[in-house]
Amino acid sequence: MTDRIFNVLFLCTGNSARSILAESILTKDGGGRFRAFSAGSQPKGSVNPFALKVLRAFDYPAAGFRSKSWEEFAQADAPVMDFVFTVCDNAAGEACPVWPGQPMTAHWGIEDPAVVEGADIQKEAAFVTAFRYLKTRISVFAALPIESLDKAALGTKLREIGRSEGSTSPRPSAA
Repeated sequence: MTDRIFNVLFLCTGNSARSILAESILTKDGGGRFRAFSAGSQPKGSVNPFALKVLRAFDYPAAGFRSKSWEEFAQADAPVMDFVFTVCDNAAGEACPVWPGQPMTAHWGIEDPAVVEGADIQKEAAFVTAFRYLKTRISVFAALPIESLDKAALGTKLREIGRSEGSTSPRPSAA
C-alpha cells in the first residue's frame, strides 16, 4: 500500500450542484487517499443552496465551495489530476482542456437535480437522490485497489461505476 494521495476532479457544466456534491463526498469518504476538486465548463458563479442544504443534512462538508471554471485546473500551476470524472452529460460531450499528467477519465452522469421544478421539497428530494447516487459511486471508487490494477482494468472499473444505478449513460445491451 502506498501513501500516495490521488487528485480527483469532478466536472459538470455549471459546477453548482452534482460536481460540488461529489467533491464534498469524496473529501469526507475518501479515507485520506484522495484530494477532491470540482469545476465546470460554464460555471454558474454560485453553488446551488439545495446542494449545500443536503450536504449539511447528511453531515458532509458544505463550507468553502465555489463555482469555478475547469480552466483553473488546466493551468501549469494547477494540481496534476489522477482522475477526472464528468457527472453531467453536457460536460461529457464538450471538448475538455488538456489535463496535465493524462489522468484516467470516466463519465458518471446522473440527472441534474438543479433543473427540477416545483415545491422546495421536490427540489430537495432531487438533490438527495443525486447525493445518494454519487455517494454509492464514490464508495465503490474509493474501495478500488487502485495501486494494484493495471490501467486497462482500472479504466474498465471506472466505466462500470459510471453505468451503475441512476446513470444517464446507456447500459450496454446483453448479447
